[in-house]
Amino acid sequence: MEKKFFEGVITKAVGGNYTVVTTDGVLTCNARGIFRKNKISPSAGDNVIVTTEENNIPLISEIKERKNYIIRPPIANLDMALIVSSAVDPAPNTLITDKLISIFESKGIEPVIILTKTDLENCDSFAEIYRSCGFEVIYMDNVTGEGIEIIKKKIKGRTSALIGNSGVGKSSLMNILFPDLKTDTGDISKKLGRGRHTTRQVEFYALPDGGYIADTPGFSTVEVSKYGFIPKDELQYSFREFEEYLSGCQFRDCVHLKEKGCLITKAVEEGKIQISRYESYKRMYDEADKLNEWEFKSK
Repeated sequence: MEKKFFEGVITKAVGGNYTVVTTDGVLTCNARGIFRKNKISPSAGDNVIVTTEENNIPLISEIKERKNYIIRPPIANLDMALIVSSAVDPAPNTLITDKLISIFESKGIEPVIILTKTDLENCDSFAEIYRSCGFEVIYMDNVTGEGIEIIKKKIKGRTSALIGNSGVGKSSLMNILFPDLKTDTGDISKKLGRGRHTTRQVEFYALPDGGYIADTPGFSTVEVSKYGFIPKDELQYSFREFEEYLSGCQFRDCVHLKEKGCLITKAVEEGKIQISRYESYKRMYDEADKLNEWEFKSK
């Protein structure tokens, strides 16, 4: 039997089984062993080549070059990350939000913030922090559906993923986008501050007007770093509001902490850079510095 070739995108990856959408239909595939040997795993979002062997079993034979990749959950080729936060249960956290934004910015993924449960608590001050930095912030009411049209317009024709803590309303949002999906939603465990019966894996769903969107497993505070790591010397470039000041610091190796002639710290003092964003930068720099030191000592 003649070998056949199909080009497609992985929409779901579970335990070595891959769902690949091609122009010829949907295929359920395994992957060639060469990927395991090269320590590469096909992931949701990957553009791949599928071949059929003599036994007509489809196998992923090639993973095309990725434009970006998130370590955990493993997702490739995102255009946009919809960072979902809730006004209460759990309350929004600037450090978590800033870590996620920085990771996505460093990978060329557009971050968009979605705020849910705003009928229960005012989130305007939180929203203003990010709007003042040039990020889009969308209020979404998962009960009335208010805000969904703005989101639909934003994600049209693009590959996006919902990212956020458990219990913020990601699955509820998916149910509004796809009424027949019936994704499980869970109450918040008061003890753990996490949702129950929530998404366990990444799966992309085709949007009616083109593009894909995926829900992702919720996370706790300590798991945010698994999305990616930014070296301390590169961290300054993932805070977009720093850009206009970076070339003006007195010293070329300024890390914007306590150095003389630093324009970043001056801008913070003058209210031109949000204090919470700068505090996140300092915290992230310290964490990256300690990790670099640990990696050095472990070699």
